[in-house]
Amino acid sequence: MLTTRFVTGAPNWVDLGTRDIDGAASFYQALFGWDFRSAGPDSGGYGFFQLAGKTVAGGMQTTPEQGPPSWGVFFRSPDSDATAKAAEQAGGSVLLPPDDVMDKGRMTILADRAGVSFGIWQPGTHQGIDVAGAPGSLCWLELYTPDIAAAAAFYNSVLGLETSAVTFPGGTYTCINPSEGGEDAMFGGVVPLADDPTEQGAEPYWLPYFEATDTDAVAAKAQELGGTVRMPATSVSGVGRVAKLADPYGARFAVIKSDPAQG
Repeated sequence: MLTTRFVTGAPNWVDLGTRDIDGAASFYQALFGWDFRSAGPDSGGYGFFQLAGKTVAGGMQTTPEQGPPSWGVFFRSPDSDATAKAAEQAGGSVLLPPDDVMDKGRMTILADRAGVSFGIWQPGTHQGIDVAGAPGSLCWLELYTPDIAAAAAFYNSVLGLETSAVTFPGGTYTCINPSEGGEDAMFGGVVPLADDPTEQGAEPYWLPYFEATDTDAVAAKAQELGGTVRMPATSVSGVGRVAKLADPYGARFAVIKSDPAQG
């Protein structure tokens, strides 16, 4: 379960890079009720998406040279520099070397063996998102990758993440969790890129899921606002009702109305 009780290797931040931060802010405000607040005059245009006064994500305007509009995920580490070195030793790469973000924390951007980018956040005064798992907030992540075994080995070596298999009619789903907290701290899954028709032709990437009170309504609203429904609302037994979307600028995300926890 994804929570704000952050441990090493757990997701603790998610942010949006987009061509039009004002347009994106309007989209997500209408979709989730998020308000966009500037991080201040020295933040380079960076800001926070907030829901009822609590920060659920970050965001900023990016250039074409910085890549296409996308959501990025960050994982907690007590030592950003050591994690960057571990990523290189495991066959990944450092896209943005570790650097201090004022007194808020220390950040680096890495890529795994398949070229999937992800961030590392070493907290200073800023721990991460204020809320997780509630409607309108981050609740799950999925890594779409060409090689599950290679991805599992990489993230275990770099962040200590563990995987476990959950069987369902027709196949197996690979779940992922930080070593601290075990499977009770499960926050995501690893999916073979070639097995999902929605992802045909896509490059490997991390997909964030946001909790919804009504998946169908959110998907319809996203389309009305100029976004794209990449996968229509679909019920997954024992999991919830899921839809894959993209905002008007192409940043991909998913929403889910989770089934009540059993037991």
